[in-house]
Amino acid sequence: MRGVIGAFHELDAAVSAIEALKEGGVGAIRVYTPTPRHELEEAIGAPPSSVRRYTLIGGLLGVTFGFWIAIWTSDYWPLVVGGKPIASWVPYTIFGFEVMVLVGALSTVVGLFINSRIPRLTMMVGYDPRFSHGDYGVWVECPPEKAKTAEGLLREHGAVEVRLER
Repeated sequence: MRGVIGAFHELDAAVSAIEALKEGGVGAIRVYTPTPRHELEEAIGAPPSSVRRYTLIGGLLGVTFGFWIAIWTSDYWPLVVGGKPIASWVPYTIFGFEVMVLVGALSTVVGLFINSRIPRLTMMVGYDPRFSHGDYGVWVECPPEKAKTAEGLLREHGAVEVRLER
């Protein structure tokens, strides 16, 4: 993976560089930032997170399991009280809800780890520790013939440092 990394002190400079790189069609862009910023997400045009699918599937599986285990338990060890039905869904709603929340939350954490590729055993290309301390990094993955164009665009928009990486 080859490309160019640019370090920015200012958020606005990083956003304008991303927009210029997208207009130029130089290559795939990755941003390193100390805190989540909506300006960078809008500039990149990031799609919605797929973690919400894990939450939905986990919640549906959890509520299904919650109702199933409660009904199965009452059918296996029936307590006949005054002719009332043994398996009634109304009292099991609380248990179904609680298990839905539990399994949905756990599946959200699993989805977060899967999508962010945690644990990451190797450092990402272009990462610099100062991007965790206040600076913004813009990594452009591009072929060698477009590297000069990317480097020029990054410098033009206020990059403090620009370097080629591989």
